[in-house]
Amino acid sequence: MFVNRREVQIQWGDCDPANIVYYPRYFAMFDDSTSTLFEVAGFSKQDLVRKYGLVGIPMVDTRAKFYIPSTYGDWITIETKIESIKRSSFEVKHNVYKGEALAIEGFETRVLVGRDPVDPDKLKSAPFLPEMVAKFTGS
Repeated sequence: MFVNRREVQIQWGDCDPANIVYYPRYFAMFDDSTSTLFEVAGFSKQDLVRKYGLVGIPMVDTRAKFYIPSTYGDWITIETKIESIKRSSFEVKHNVYKGEALAIEGFETRVLVGRDPVDPDKLKSAPFLPEMVAKFTGS
């Protein structure tokens, strides 16, 4: 499996009045981490649009399990990988570490989306390309 790790420092604006990260901020970090995963794998947003004719990779489901809070100034590591790929949908897992400890598990279901060839004003799921499957699964 192709995995990307990125270090993120918790900023003042990420925190609530109790000085812990306000949970929706993690979902924004997960979104950035998924985009970064594609970029590092060689599939930039520009490539998805121009080369592969996709519109994007919208999220259709998300959830998280929170174990350890983070506060302003903490450094966390977000480890992101695609856990499974179907025809056009895929499951993303984010493990967030605070030091060596697992702080959060984040989960996303996303879909590759392009323009409907019959009606370009509509969107339609698009199949994963073999080179993407190979890169993300290692097969």
